[in-house]
Amino acid sequence: MQPAIKRDAEFEEKLKKVDEMLKKYEGQKGVLLQVLQEAQRIVGYLPIEVQKKVAEALDVTLSEVYSTVTFYSFFNLKPRGKYQIRVCLGTACYVKGADKVLGRIEQELKIKVGDTTEDLKFSLDACRCVGACGLAPVVIINDDVYGRLTPDRVPEILKNYE
Repeated sequence: MQPAIKRDAEFEEKLKKVDEMLKKYEGQKGVLLQVLQEAQRIVGYLPIEVQKKVAEALDVTLSEVYSTVTFYSFFNLKPRGKYQIRVCLGTACYVKGADKVLGRIEQELKIKVGDTTEDLKFSLDACRCVGACGLAPVVIINDDVYGRLTPDRVPEILKNYE
């Protein structure tokens, strides 16, 4: 289940900040990526309201904005959690049990890969190689790297973020 997108005063304030940011780019060409990155920094993700504002301000189609957002993996269409969990599923990690570690994380947080917990605390993603094959299997939570993991260690690691 995906978290409900909050349309509260805080969200509306972020939309106003996006409007202010967009003013400095109106009429400029070739700035779509930069504008989307700034908008995501402000809001935390790129909901349709923000995409429409960007398209209008830059005089491009909404489909061009959406195509760009969905092409690049660093843009998010959904709110992301405070803690970004990435489970490496590269060959070394997979052979050493990364799929079981991932399954335990999904079980503990009650979410699947690509989802965010309802309280917006955790987002879960799988990735290919993170370049730490000697530590396989590896999980990265924000900037913290956990290696040689077993499914049994998952609960104690998650407790560090509560």
